[in-house]
Amino acid sequence: MSDCTHDCSSCGQSCAERAEPQDLLKPANAKSHIKKVIAVVSGKGGVGKSAVTCTLAAAMARRGRKVGVLDADITGPSVPQAFNIHQRALGSEDGILPAVTEGGIKLISLNLLIERETDPVVWRGPVIAGAVQQFWTDVVWGELDYLFVDMPPGTGDVPLTVFQSLPVDGVIVVTAPQALVGMIVTKAVRMAEMMNVPVLGLVENYSFFRCPDCGGEHPVFGPSTIDALGAELSLPVLAKLPIDPALARAVDEGKAEGYEPNPMAQVAERMDHE
Repeated sequence: MSDCTHDCSSCGQSCAERAEPQDLLKPANAKSHIKKVIAVVSGKGGVGKSAVTCTLAAAMARRGRKVGVLDADITGPSVPQAFNIHQRALGSEDGILPAVTEGGIKLISLNLLIERETDPVVWRGPVIAGAVQQFWTDVVWGELDYLFVDMPPGTGDVPLTVFQSLPVDGVIVVTAPQALVGMIVTKAVRMAEMMNVPVLGLVENYSFFRCPDCGGEHPVFGPSTIDALGAELSLPVLAKLPIDPALARAVDEGKAEGYEPNPMAQVAERMDHE
């Protein structure tokens, strides 16, 4: 249009320029060179998504890969606790320096930037989304083979920001053996599909409890629904993880990195060969 002001916010026309999709990807820090970005998501909270993220990162690091974890759960950050990292992040002229675990995993979380770990983050959605973007653009990740993004549950501002701003190579969806959870997980899968982000597969946590005496497997939360859900969504089931009090205790004590046997070891091996 000859009278176009190029201010689309005040224009109702459907011109070709408006119709073209916009690239919203943000550039990584100049000192960051990351080969793959993998987001770990869930439709709802309480399914052990952060434990899955941390053990997957630890399993990949044991395979000799250079690994980082971006804690995108701004209002409920738990990644530093799982790795026993409590010091505040430092900065340099190049940007924010991530903390480094004993095993060499780099991580960033809002809990490393606030004065006290127990301080609540009372921010509105756009501010939270901006913080996640800064974890990508301002953090000096260096050379990484994998950056795992621990997402908050649901399909709100932060997942949308991650899918639009970061070059996500794939998504792992964590669920639990309940039909209601499966319905909510489907929403997360559909969101990834809408954003043209590949879903690598499903992980069912709390799938069963293995009796330490007889070795029998007991479905405490009811029969597993993951195979049916995977078939319905045409997605592979990557793992069925048991209820493991020892793993829960290790995460609480900051020992997730050294926990054996690592429940995500086979998933890491599979990802590393694809």
